[in-house]
Amino acid sequence: MASLTSRPYKGVFPVAPTPFMENGDLDLEGQRRVLDCMIDQGVDGICILANYSEQFLLTDEERDTLTEICLAHVADRVPVIVTTSHFSTRIATERARKATAAGARMLMLMPPYHGTGLRADETRMVEHFARVAEAAGIPIMIQDAPLSGVPLSASFLVRLAREVPLVRYFKIEVAAAAAKLRNLLEAGGDLIEGPFDGEESITLMADLDAGATGTMCSALLPDLIRPVVEHHRKGERKEAAAAYACILPLINYENRQCGLRAAKTVMMEGGVIRSDAVRHPLEPLHRDTHAGLLELARELSPLALRWGK
Repeated sequence: MASLTSRPYKGVFPVAPTPFMENGDLDLEGQRRVLDCMIDQGVDGICILANYSEQFLLTDEERDTLTEICLAHVADRVPVIVTTSHFSTRIATERARKATAAGARMLMLMPPYHGTGLRADETRMVEHFARVAEAAGIPIMIQDAPLSGVPLSASFLVRLAREVPLVRYFKIEVAAAAAKLRNLLEAGGDLIEGPFDGEESITLMADLDAGATGTMCSALLPDLIRPVVEHHRKGERKEAAAAYACILPLINYENRQCGLRAAKTVMMEGGVIRSDAVRHPLEPLHRDTHAGLLELARELSPLALRWGK
């Protein structure tokens, strides 16, 4: 596991799902169990309130509650990244202050956007991240994700790192992530402290080959992803590739068929949480998709499928 103060942070930093009761209320006891399970998975850190946490379906009051509860419960056992994205610089800054005060070790933000047509230009984006950094005083990870619809060139990301010294981590989950990671590292050099990939680690081997030192997957199988990262770090690429080949069908099924619902479904089956409910307008998995997911998961037996039994 990563040290709280030992940087650069690297390794496996999965996103924590937000469990709900069947009626849609927060399941706070379930949230604590999710965090305990993830720590037992041997993760290097945890990210909360991300897109895979259904952050876009949470009220501001719920966000505050989850920030406090998650950071208090983790209690510095591993570093916690808190996602504080918002189009409004004022709101993103306030979220950053609250996260830092609660004990976050890093923030993750997407660029400011609202829908497909309301975006900030590059100058305003630099100002946005600079104000958040000034308010928080802890490292920032830029989430370069298709969801925002905001193109972030490698040269602009390097500019951000140069002009905003706390911007040192980059989660690249766009198409051709490996090529972008290479460009980012070649252009940014030592400014790029933490090149990460995402999107459930579906391109992990290519991204590790390109220089990624961390991955932000879901909470479904980080215990099985970790050996891939460790083998690769030791220069044991053949072993890393073999370990990855074993788990790739499940990762692919999660990414292409289930999305954020996969980790919840497996955790419910494994007794970690009582319900795999998602909030409307998201819909639950179709019964056949549900069965297909569990069939693949049982073949690999990730800890999430066994933790509560």
